[in-house]
Amino acid sequence: MAKLLMAGASAIDITPRESQFLYGYPHVARYSTGVHDPLLASALTLSENRESAQHTQLMFLVVDIIFVSKGLSHSVRRQISERIGIPPENIMISASHTHSGPITVDYISNESDAVVPATDQAYLRYLEQRLIEAGVKAFEAARPARVGFAVADSTGIGTNRHDPSGPADHQVPVLVVKHADTDQYIGCMLVCSMHPTVLHEDSTLISADFPGMARQFLQAKLLATGCPVLHHTGPAGNQSPRHVTNGNTFAEAERLGHILGRAVLGAISKAEYRSDISLYSHQLEIDLPRKTFPSVEAARINLEKSRDRLKRLQSEHASRQEIRTAECDWFGAEETLTLAKAAAEGRLEAAYRSCRPAEIQIFGIGQWTFVGWQGEIFVEYALAVKHSSKNTFVISLANGELQGYIVTPEAAAKDSYEASNSLFSHESGKILVDETLKAIHELSYRIGKKNHCR
Repeated sequence: MAKLLMAGASAIDITPRESQFLYGYPHVARYSTGVHDPLLASALTLSENRESAQHTQLMFLVVDIIFVSKGLSHSVRRQISERIGIPPENIMISASHTHSGPITVDYISNESDAVVPATDQAYLRYLEQRLIEAGVKAFEAARPARVGFAVADSTGIGTNRHDPSGPADHQVPVLVVKHADTDQYIGCMLVCSMHPTVLHEDSTLISADFPGMARQFLQAKLLATGCPVLHHTGPAGNQSPRHVTNGNTFAEAERLGHILGRAVLGAISKAEYRSDISLYSHQLEIDLPRKTFPSVEAARINLEKSRDRLKRLQSEHASRQEIRTAECDWFGAEETLTLAKAAAEGRLEAAYRSCRPAEIQIFGIGQWTFVGWQGEIFVEYALAVKHSSKNTFVISLANGELQGYIVTPEAAAKDSYEASNSLFSHESGKILVDETLKAIHELSYRIGKKNHCR
């Protein structure tokens, strides 16, 4: 049966209209004093326009914010579905993870940090309505289209933050959509496995960080101003610009954004376009094993050791990167103490309920597969999926968060910052990989059998 791809895209400003607490770094009363570049909600819809009511529709929605909670994701997906008919499970909402935007989730590990306020409910209501508007506008803008695929190389924008030579993923899948009969661009989507944390505690301007600079570069050089660019953050729990930047400035954010932009631009130039592609989707929910926390006394001792190590490195004038790593380990030790107290007092249940069960979402677009995982995940788990499933790319922070990281067994053994700030056991990563690959294998068999019967 003949298929014609339909696609639409939109981008809507979600920049706060009032000063907001900029979330992502502890112990700093960091309220916005202005806007360097806008925060956007960007949406892309794809659908098979078949001569049948049975056709697949997909929607990607990316928001320039640190986290999208599971509750907000469910509400937005339900309301978009009610408005335009796309099933909620065929809508993926991810956060770019900028640390220069408003607080959007209350983390229990931050409850002892006196400077971190509760989320601004008025801004969350505004954000919810803007996300719905972005999704509906993209759907209403749909027209006959063709899609191109390419892979860019993001080398130069960051490394493994614990070991610059350690595991990393510099493959950036790029999906670019054009009008069916012209070279006019409808939108562009990419997945980049790197923390957008060039900007640090001393910056009080709202910003999408280097992903925003890459977006502006692509629009200026190729796509046209206003053309939606969806920047998903892939698994980057242990990935950071820390070892490649000369400082935490907007100039450095722009430099890294332009490196990424040029790489994507080069990849797009090699893309081949087609409109006769199949779409599919699948969703499953799984439970993840909880982490076992130390006693409160053991957590206090570990905090003292972390503080002493940081002071020693500062007195020895160690490198900026080494001091920053030790500082993060100190933050993590503080958060472990907070979580150990909460566990001892039986107060973790609400945090677990806010992010369970964990959702795995699978979107197929032609020969490419995009997987959505909740939370901040170490890159090794995405690499394991890619190793076993060709042209498969994982999007993190999708449809919710996990109140912390999913780390590797090695990171857990070292009690790194990320392992300190986690509610779930490191075993969760392997479960995500195994369940994802199992689902992809079953889908491939079912879709292949279905196509064979046509």
